[in-house]
Amino acid sequence: MGPAPAEAELDESERRPGRRTPRSGLHLGRIAGIAIRADWSLLIIFVLLSVTLGSGLLPLWHPAWPAAKSWTVAIAAALLFLGSVLAHELSHALVARSYGTEVRRITLFVFGGVAELEREPQRWISELAMAIVGPVTSLVIGIACLAAARSLMGHIVLDPAHPARALAHLGAAPTLLLWLGQTNIILALFNLVPGFPLDGGRVLRAIVWGITGNLHAATRWASTVGQAFAWLLIAAGLAMILGVNVPLFGSGFATGVWFAFIGWFLNSAAVASYRQLVVREALEHVPVARIMQSEFAVVPPELSLAELVDRFFLHSGQRAFPVVEGGRLAGLVSLGDVHRADRTRWDATAVRAVMTPAGALATIGVRDDALEALTILGRRGVSQLPVVEEGRVVGLVRREDLLKWMALRGGAGRARGA
Repeated sequence: MGPAPAEAELDESERRPGRRTPRSGLHLGRIAGIAIRADWSLLIIFVLLSVTLGSGLLPLWHPAWPAAKSWTVAIAAALLFLGSVLAHELSHALVARSYGTEVRRITLFVFGGVAELEREPQRWISELAMAIVGPVTSLVIGIACLAAARSLMGHIVLDPAHPARALAHLGAAPTLLLWLGQTNIILALFNLVPGFPLDGGRVLRAIVWGITGNLHAATRWASTVGQAFAWLLIAAGLAMILGVNVPLFGSGFATGVWFAFIGWFLNSAAVASYRQLVVREALEHVPVARIMQSEFAVVPPELSLAELVDRFFLHSGQRAFPVVEGGRLAGLVSLGDVHRADRTRWDATAVRAVMTPAGALATIGVRDDALEALTILGRRGVSQLPVVEEGRVVGLVRREDLLKWMALRGGAGRARGA
């Protein structure tokens, strides 16, 4: 897929205020200091590739192979393909870093992968470099695999008119490399389609940005092309489901469903990418002090949970209260914290016993901009942030405050209508 800014969506959340929400998936380690994570949906593409190769393509190419050999090569091919996707995303991340943009993590998922950038590229040339390096990496991997396969084939020559005859004589290694090379070249070409948020769409955005000097207009153009390409995939998928023979791809229910599903995903991603830009433009350089709630209640750490509920939660619209001791922020207590405590012991349980301590909280300063607040909300999986100045809580900034700001500036409407 390519690089993407890791900004939060402006939707309400019931997640626990102030605490990090565990992310789904598996942490695979770090490469060049970048966290590598596999989403559980990656199992779908792994299983799909393994089954397609192990029970379909490899028995067709090698009818004499035993089933165990076909499945072993199929699983190896699926793992190597996922490794090549990781290399594709890692190239995005390393080029982004060379242009001063930090990369939080790389996540592999059912549609490939995404390098999550801390922020959007600041110049069109950096956007162009980051976008084009992914397809180039896939193309290089593909050509290298094909070259390696050719060297291992020896005197075997593939006859385009009768390819099955030559394929049947290939060993496991050249077979694997031949498939992997072709697949990476297809991946490179697919990503070069000029539809946002594919790499080709980012290349298009960079070029339009460079010509016009207008990132907003460039993103709108690239997003529109991306949506058009997505709807083309959806239409092709529906046609294939109905039995229509689509040029180059044929027909078939399963393939059609897959095409339509990819089209739906790309359309959603194109709309979301444009929405992110609208959000960023509305919130960047807006100080938190302009948006935060400056009138709020605080509670002492020794207050009992029964008093907290009776005096504060029942008579306030606040969903969480800063806990203040000696004038300084000691923690944050939410209704969820109260619910997790033993109801029969509310009278004897102090707020201190259930609150999230200040050291575990995400906070923000009054001079930080609202976009940073939004980024922290998304990164930490929280619904509000204490605004802290020299250890003292001076306000609260909530998701609904950001929504209200967007609505008053007209940004939320533009984002929804993208």
